[in-house]
Amino acid sequence: MARFNGKPVLQRPVSEGINKSEELITRAVAGNAPIFQAEGSSASSDADDTERGSGWQSIYKDLMNGVSHMLPFVVGGGILLALSFLFEAQLGEDSILFTSLNSIGGSAFTFLIPILAGYIAYSIADRPGLLPGMAGGLLAVESDAGFLGGLVAGFVAGYVMNLIKKSLKNVPKTFEGLKSILLYPVLGLLAVGLLMFFLIGPFFAVINNAMIGFLENLGTGNAVILGAVLGGMMAVDMGGPVNKAAYAFSIGIFGDTGDGSLMAAVMVGGMIPPLAIAISTLLFKSKFTDIERQSGLSNFVLGLSFITEGAIPFAAADPLRVIGSSVLGAAIGGGLTQLWNVTVPAPHGGVFVIGLGDNTMLFLVSLLVGSIITSVILGLWKPHVQDSKVAIKNEDMNL
Repeated sequence: MARFNGKPVLQRPVSEGINKSEELITRAVAGNAPIFQAEGSSASSDADDTERGSGWQSIYKDLMNGVSHMLPFVVGGGILLALSFLFEAQLGEDSILFTSLNSIGGSAFTFLIPILAGYIAYSIADRPGLLPGMAGGLLAVESDAGFLGGLVAGFVAGYVMNLIKKSLKNVPKTFEGLKSILLYPVLGLLAVGLLMFFLIGPFFAVINNAMIGFLENLGTGNAVILGAVLGGMMAVDMGGPVNKAAYAFSIGIFGDTGDGSLMAAVMVGGMIPPLAIAISTLLFKSKFTDIERQSGLSNFVLGLSFITEGAIPFAAADPLRVIGSSVLGAAIGGGLTQLWNVTVPAPHGGVFVIGLGDNTMLFLVSLLVGSIITSVILGLWKPHVQDSKVAIKNEDMNL
């Protein structure tokens, strides 16, 4: 962003770029934008907090930066670990395929929490936040603070690093070069390390161990409820913050315990919306336009691959019906996976990895039941395409 220093810059959420594009372009052309001030610049700035987005938007952006950088380690390491278990079952624990794949996948998994924390801190404090963030994440692992501890470590490292940067803002120019290579790393690592060692680590270790103990002792009824909640959350915003929260929670439990039962719930919950829409476009053709029916076919592939985002265009066009029916079917599918003790020891891949888990056929039954329920509800709930056009014309005449 430093290249925009001294220039009028509008910084707005993506949603406003989509929904208020004309207004933003008009403001930009008219020069009605605050002057951007890069960090360390003496240029004046009229930008306020509202121009930079709300606090929640900033937190979500920082969190997603950590999650997006963590996902390749989750997917690559998780699938290799799952493959190693398959070879162990077939060839035994002394098999070279089992030991090698288990070691490779396990090494990737050890980076999950440090990468998450490091890139959350990086998003908050730029490059100086990377070292204390990753170190804080590693200390969270070593102290049994788990995924939650690493999450907090990333935010703490980022904000602490910003505080250190502000406190060193008036360092004489003679020592300016020392800040990035000496002062930032040493002070940031020391501050975050002490906080993790004496405060954050022990506190979240208690919470993490209590949560794992609670999950391990869940009765069938409570497990079904939890699976239903996680499955439903996956369909609420189909890749948005609620979806990511459910997925991140399951990843954290999977990383801490190796139990893939909750991964089965979120995978089914995430696969149902696009699959159900695809089925609905075939069963209720009169309820969808030609373009929607053509797009619906691609959702078979997206749904089977656990790519929930394929349902977003349909949800954007008809949010109440699509999201409402999807949440119901996904919750039922997620609950059934827990009722039938389905596990998936891989964090992604859809039907292409379910053979690595337990009760594969019951996974497919859970997926099918949830998808059919959603598709039928959606198909019955939606009006006919012709009826929709008539309703729109009537509204225009009334206006």
